[in-house]
Amino acid sequence: MTGTATDEELVARSMTGDNDSFDQLVRRWERPIFALAYRTLGREEEARDVVQETFLRAFRSIKGFKGEAKFSSWLYRIALNLCRDWMRRERRNPVMLAPEGVDIIEMATESGPTESIEELVGRNVMSEAVARAMRLLPEEQRTAILLKEYQGMTFQEIADTIDCPLSTVKTRMYQGLSVLRRELEQQGISTRAAVVSFPARATSRS
Repeated sequence: MTGTATDEELVARSMTGDNDSFDQLVRRWERPIFALAYRTLGREEEARDVVQETFLRAFRSIKGFKGEAKFSSWLYRIALNLCRDWMRRERRNPVMLAPEGVDIIEMATESGPTESIEELVGRNVMSEAVARAMRLLPEEQRTAILLKEYQGMTFQEIADTIDCPLSTVKTRMYQGLSVLRRELEQQGISTRAAVVSFPARATSRS
């Protein structure tokens, strides 16, 4: 029964000092948080550090979690802030790469529908071109696309995560995608083909 507990139930138990419930939250969310951190920083070791620090901060602050947004949105916000702190400290730009032999999108969206071999191959071919184009976007547009297309979040979840109006999230998303399409077309890449570089699950959520 515990294995099917919702985030809300596990959070409530964690607030009473139930460490096993918090461990379940860690197991449930560590891979998506790593995927987010890696796609933002492009460095595996630093992404793992972000994951550890995210859950450490969440553990310390869990009693103050008010439930105004989803637990996952709260967690993503902590991770994004840590990523931004690291980039400011190191004066680095995000590189949006995946480690060799590891499909980060699959890690973040393993519950999504199974893709055909052709789709997987096509997506891997496109990923580098998409990553190059993503680097050209302002941070707020890049973050909106990353959370929607790679993490499979809804617009409302993104608004909760980055603490801004829903309309602003949608504007950033569409502006970013317009730039992305233009950049890919300039590289001679069909934007229709580029869709395979995003997880199938994300396209089914609004």
